[in-house]
Amino acid sequence: MEKYYITHLRELESEAIYVLREVASQFENPVLLFSGGKDSIVLGWLSNKAFFPSKIPYPLMHVDTGHNFEETITYRDDFVKQLGAKLIVTSVQDSIDKGRVTEETGKYASRNALQSTTLLDAIGENKFDGAIGGARRDEEKARAKERFFSHRDEFGQWDPKNQRPELWNIFNGRKHMGEHFRVFPLSNWTEMDVWQYIALENIPLPSIYFGHPREVVHRDGVMLANSPYLQVDCEDKVEELVVRCRTIGDMTCTGVVKSEATTVEDIIQEVASTRITERGGRFDDKRSETAMEDRKINGYF
Repeated sequence: MEKYYITHLRELESEAIYVLREVASQFENPVLLFSGGKDSIVLGWLSNKAFFPSKIPYPLMHVDTGHNFEETITYRDDFVKQLGAKLIVTSVQDSIDKGRVTEETGKYASRNALQSTTLLDAIGENKFDGAIGGARRDEEKARAKERFFSHRDEFGQWDPKNQRPELWNIFNGRKHMGEHFRVFPLSNWTEMDVWQYIALENIPLPSIYFGHPREVVHRDGVMLANSPYLQVDCEDKVEELVVRCRTIGDMTCTGVVKSEATTVEDIIQEVASTRITERGGRFDDKRSETAMEDRKINGYF
């Protein structure tokens, strides 16, 4: 890796650690939202660096849709144990059972959007006042509107037109009772930065990030990993291919890509040459032109 790029990564690392320490300083009861994806993994890694040799001063919380990749859950438990951190798991199935949300039906049903209610309920029940997330501004146009410290009102809603200015890395975490902040330490990172940092730090990853044989379903220009959670009919083409995930989430909406990549270096070469955006294979983003922003306004990550 070139010396210039290592310096660039260390600057991003320093910025993220600064933000994480600001979270610990300004908020009474923060939490790190952990999906098992590469960005939240990097956040866990950075949190360990930020407070070492002390333990991470906030728990990790996973909003479990019940439709996760099995590899993600296995990795989650091993990674949290490695960090010596506390893990909180909150369940979309519990929200369904309590009548807080209604399960979608039909061929395109997904639990992805239902996570917002489960997340907001967990934030309220645990009285979290700062929720750290791995979103980056380069991922999607709605996420590009976020600040490092992104205010949420007492209903957990986000107003993208009423964000606080952040000059000279001065972050305003003041809030009223019942309000909270989403915090995004990786805001200025790109997908390439994340992969280069993973390579630099030799961070372990879930196996589904690397090329592996898997049965996939072709649906409306997206390849989805076949699973019991998908309704497959005669219009869907099903075949086995060597694929990997670029992002990780609910299996009903997380697209996979053809790939023979078996190392992080292989993935870096793929990312450098691809013309498809990271979330280009996310089925949930294709529901409307403003799908992500609509979900974020209502409390999504």
